[in-house]
Amino acid sequence: MLRTPSGGAVPGTAARDSGLMSIGTVLNVLRDEFPDITISKIRFLESEGLVEPQRTPSGYRKFSAQDVERLGHVLRMQRDHYLPLRVIREHLAAMERGEALPLPALGRQRDGEAVPELSEAPTAARIGRAELLAAAGIEEQELQEWESYGLIAPVGDGVYDAEAATVASLIAELGRFGIGPRHLRVMKAAADREAGLVDQVVAPLKRHRNPQTRAHAEARTKELAALTVKLHAALVQTALGVRLP
Repeated sequence: MLRTPSGGAVPGTAARDSGLMSIGTVLNVLRDEFPDITISKIRFLESEGLVEPQRTPSGYRKFSAQDVERLGHVLRMQRDHYLPLRVIREHLAAMERGEALPLPALGRQRDGEAVPELSEAPTAARIGRAELLAAAGIEEQELQEWESYGLIAPVGDGVYDAEAATVASLIAELGRFGIGPRHLRVMKAAADREAGLVDQVVAPLKRHRNPQTRAHAEARTKELAALTVKLHAALVQTALGVRLP
């Protein structure tokens, strides 16, 4: 079990039992404290080497209670201390060696409350091109090809949404079955249409003058996105006559 330099267990989700958990179960466990956690975020943290779940012979992830505690600690350091992944990785390594490594201060003070410096802002939602290549295990040429088909696009100069790592990994996995980027354009087009439908529904809320109503638009967008993803998956399973675990 990961422990603090003082010898105590890392604070986090209480261990369920000695059994292993699926990624869906881990998601439900962490959501009590981290409502915005997603399966994609867990996979991204895994790709960054911050947690190493076991794999079944069929390739499914299985997390131990210690893995869940570690994930909770990582998420807490991001949320409460605004630490980049590199610093979190170094901190965890030091803790495992039994070294005392205090966390950085939250930042400057304003009206008696800690305010993070801009340089310490959370970076998990954005990744660089090199990070994307490493996370997906692909080469520059492959990424360029996928970008030419519109499957992946940067949100800035060489910067990508963290979800791009999940998209790239899935494209690579499908490629092993002979499904290339040109075949996936129809899926991208369908996703864009679904996103357009959600945007159409929440657009009146986004334009509202009341800040609370505009904030509600974001929550409604997440809710609708989750429902459309579930419906899409169910429709594909129905069309193929299969049921996924």
